Amino acid sequence: MTAVTLIAATMLTAACSGSASTSKVPGAPESVSKPAGASNSIDRIIAAEKPADASLMPAGSTAAAIKARGTLNVGGTQTAALFSLLDPTTGKVEGFDAALSELLAKYIIGEPQTKLTNVTSATREALLKNHAVDAVFATYTVTPQREKAVNFAGPYYMDGLSIEIKSNHDTIKSLKDLAHKTVVTQSGSTAAAAIKQQAPKAKIQLFDTNTECLQALQQGRADAYVLDQGILAGNASTNSEVKVLPGTFSQEPYGIGLPLDKPDFKKFVNGWLQKIEADGTWAKIWKNTLGTQVPGPIPAPPKIG
Repeated sequence: MTAVTLIAATMLTAACSGSASTSKVPGAPESVSKPAGASNSIDRIIAAEKPADASLMPAGSTAAAIKARGTLNVGGTQTAALFSLLDPTTGKVEGFDAALSELLAKYIIGEPQTKLTNVTSATREALLKNHAVDAVFATYTVTPQREKAVNFAGPYYMDGLSIEIKSNHDTIKSLKDLAHKTVVTQSGSTAAAAIKQQAPKAKIQLFDTNTECLQALQQGRADAYVLDQGILAGNASTNSEVKVLPGTFSQEPYGIGLPLDKPDFKKFVNGWLQKIEADGTWAKIWKNTLGTQVPGPIPAPPKIG
């Protein structure tokens, strides 16, 4: 069963309740506070990760160069709750993607040493192409068009597009209700094309970041925000004035973006993903990040490759 099925019990095209409940995703816990010990649990999981055997990082390989440097240069974000969000009280970026990037650094270097470069949907390919970053962990949906510009390891998670609205609004209940409404999404994401195809009468506005889209919705400059459900659920987990409608209307397989001219690194990272999925580490990371707000059992990771 895919994560999409587990996250959403019904499709958006089906009728849903007009209740003003502030649950993050249907069935999610009402509390939005971070579970006690969640950060410590992630730290323990990363500490338990054993470094890769030297035979997997021969001289001249991309992984060997990263190990010699002593830092994994990561393209990511600090504004996506549940995936990669800066905790101002600790100065640490936390979430599913953030934890996986540290876990990969530990596997390569022996320590979770990462250097974060903020990316947007519009800048990821360029940063990989010029080797400003080694890998992008940023809810990065794999598409045939993007595969022409970058390598993708994975996919490592399956999400789907959904709709976020104000908690006290109930006029939008499904895709068809987006007609003639102002809908925001991120430029460079897959959502804009999906909205045009499935809600062609919607008025689309594009912003570079999740924060800008969320602010437009909160301030009443937009009627709805369409993006990956996991990201929208993260918004709702920290902002009670917004809520996510039930269901998804696409499949969004997330991959780890890698430089196109480093095929050896794709093979290495895929091998690492297979290892952490098989030994239960992936499930532990999910449980302590996305699993704190997304209802249902731990999903099976999507098939790699």
